[in-house]
Amino acid sequence: MQVEKHYSAQEAAELLGISDDGVVGLIHAGEIVAVNVARSKDAKKPRWRIPESDLGRFLLSRRHPASMERPAKRQRKTAATEPTFFS
Repeated sequence: MQVEKHYSAQEAAELLGISDDGVVGLIHAGEIVAVNVARSKDAKKPRWRIPESDLGRFLLSRRHPASMERPAKRQRKTAATEPTFFS
């Protein structure tokens, strides 16, 4: 049985390149799924843990649609169809 890695809000903030408060805001908005592992529900400061799979799911949901499209193949330019001096 493999145990999934969990990130603190601070670790997730470093991975996402945003502030700790930004991660907590995303948790409260429901965009990132997290678990409060504080000793009691009434603790003054929650201790959030974010499962790696949920952090990945959040990143996939934020992916720009254009990044999913494959780049168009470039077409070769063909030689001009006009007659040349050496034809």
